[in-house]
Amino acid sequence: MLRVNQQHDLALLAREEEDIFMMLSFAEMMGIPNPAPAVSLEMLPLMLERMHDWHLRQGLEHSPLEGIKCC
Repeated sequence: MLRVNQQHDLALLAREEEDIFMMLSFAEMMGIPNPAPAVSLEMLPLMLERMHDWHLRQGLEHSPLEGIKCC
């Protein structure tokens, strides 16, 4: 019973992610300004904290971004 509920919840999350991706892709194709850059500026401090873990998972020894030195 729990497994069925989890599968349903995961399917809903996957569909929501796909909907957001499609909306952003379509908006970009149509020339509608993307609101993500303005929102992502607020998240920048949090993202910088996670940058080191991300580039290590990608198999990169050092940060691929020249302006961001996390190691």
